[in-house]
Amino acid sequence: MTAELVRGQNHTLPQTRLEIRVSAGSPVVAGATLGDERGTVRGAEWIAHPASHRVPGLEVSRQAAADHRLAVDLDALPAEVHRVTVVLALPVGAGRPVSFGAVAAPFVAVTGLDGTEIATFTLTGLDTESAVSALELYRRQGAWKVRAVGQGYAAGLAGLFADQGVAAAAETAAAIQEAVASGLARSVTPPPRTTEGERVRHPAGPAAAGAQAPAPPVPEAQPAEPLGDPASARTEAPGGGPIDYAHPRRQTSAPPPPPPTAPPAAPGQPARPVAGDATGWSMDERLYNQIWGMFEDLARAVAAYRSAVDFAESRMDQELDRALSDPRNRIGGAGDRAREAARAKRDELTGRAREALERDLAQLAAESAVVEPALPAAYAGWDNPVWHAYRVPMEIPMALRLGDLRLGEAPDLRIPLLVRLPLERGIWIDSGRTASEAAASTTGDQLRGLAVETAVTLAARLLAVYPAGEFSVHVVDPAGSAAGQLSPLVGSGVLAGPPAAGAEGVASVLAHLTRRVDLVQMAIRAGAADALPPDLDTGEHLLIVNDFPHGFDDRAVTQLRYLADEGPSVGVHLLMVADREDARAYGPVLDPLWRSLLRITPVADDHLADPWVGHAWTYEPLRTPQGSRVLEQVLALVAEARRGGRR
Repeated sequence: MTAELVRGQNHTLPQTRLEIRVSAGSPVVAGATLGDERGTVRGAEWIAHPASHRVPGLEVSRQAAADHRLAVDLDALPAEVHRVTVVLALPVGAGRPVSFGAVAAPFVAVTGLDGTEIATFTLTGLDTESAVSALELYRRQGAWKVRAVGQGYAAGLAGLFADQGVAAAAETAAAIQEAVASGLARSVTPPPRTTEGERVRHPAGPAAAGAQAPAPPVPEAQPAEPLGDPASARTEAPGGGPIDYAHPRRQTSAPPPPPPTAPPAAPGQPARPVAGDATGWSMDERLYNQIWGMFEDLARAVAAYRSAVDFAESRMDQELDRALSDPRNRIGGAGDRAREAARAKRDELTGRAREALERDLAQLAAESAVVEPALPAAYAGWDNPVWHAYRVPMEIPMALRLGDLRLGEAPDLRIPLLVRLPLERGIWIDSGRTASEAAASTTGDQLRGLAVETAVTLAARLLAVYPAGEFSVHVVDPAGSAAGQLSPLVGSGVLAGPPAAGAEGVASVLAHLTRRVDLVQMAIRAGAADALPPDLDTGEHLLIVNDFPHGFDDRAVTQLRYLADEGPSVGVHLLMVADREDARAYGPVLDPLWRSLLRITPVADDHLADPWVGHAWTYEPLRTPQGSRVLEQVLALVAEARRGGRR
């Protein structure tokens, strides 16, 4: 029976291999500290946090998330450890909650490896605190117990660590928050929470392969929240004007389940893949939710496989250590037999894990083969035949495909990377050299050229999925170095004006867009959106910046940061093509800018993380087929529709 603890209450733990599950209303940092018999944390090596997620006997999540799993093996803790304290903290950053009083009360559960709850605790009564000691596992007379703590700290992690005796507590807390900020910057933003569908959720841990070991710190499936609206048009702003940059296709009631489109599978057989087999008001929304479900399923399936393999290797090492520490096994063939037996067990466990993974991959591959041909243009690759029947849409879709994602265990299975529209943050195409094999085999000039080409194809996709006249593209190319790559946009006539060159051109474009952001923000705050100047274009805008920071002075850099922070909420979006090394002279001043943008690369690179497990996924940009004229044909149709709208 589950013990529902209140602050200060304790409960005996019946086993030493545990999971601690955390559920919060918004992303939190989950970590743990190890304390001696007096509760003192002896050093940074006794703290498990996203930047150092493993200590002996303990593993935590690698990023901030609304849900966490912490794996604990009390038998594997160092002998001098008598206390494990589970720590929660709010990540710092603009727009994020600054205290636990502003978010839903976190819920913590201690469970066995089979998911059976042993004890739970809801952290109520928090107010100005931004960090909290949630609960502690402590050793008393040879037995382990759990105690509900709920001690909050208004001074944040620094105050919590200082209370536990950590030397350089402020520096340690700052390092953790910096690591969390970097993780949030590279993480793919998860979709809004939806009503849970019928997808199979893969168990995250060795149990999926028959092993017994702590599962990795994988967040659970997201709780449900409604999403979607049938094809409704853009709504008006609160002031009655024409501006509302919230997505128009969201509703407060739960979407209906998918209609039955295929007979059920035979008992014991995997479900037959069907395109649009997810909840949603429209086929586009069902496909969107289905793709994110495939993304999550692949992440969790690979997490289970990797965890099982890690456990098998760890178990083999332990058995070999025990066997070789016995002097009797050093004589004759006993030691060799012990090694063979340990390796055989390892191979058996990894083989079973691989079989389970192969079954999951086969099912996902079959689903991908059905879903990919059914995608609408906004979700489809450039080689999809849907582009041959392209027509300028009457409303914006839910999302846009930026590229593909894959993992090393399934190199042939690609998951579309979809981002919601309107864009919630800008995009940075990194034209610098990275550590990937693709970048190593490409020269610096080639990388810069490919980066601009990637920007052009993304701009073309955005123009193609918006109704005519509702999306404008501006280009800043101070040195004119990208004239060749920009020719499809320039030649088709879809740009708002010629690419701006030189410092004066940069200043003019930035001043124009900054003025637009200021005016729209003031109008919306005042509830007077209908009082905007008649010459103000209320559609959405995209600014492509090439070769940053060439042509930018300090004022222009400040305006660019302003557009990155404030622009998306009022329909001004940033697409930067830049090598961060070129801007190193600005130092940490530009760190918030880089973190605010979704970083992608012009060649394959494994830098994006999923929001559930934190795998490093290989991102591949979308390319038009060799010799294809699909990009030019689509832009020509967009330009024709724009000219027709101006008549």
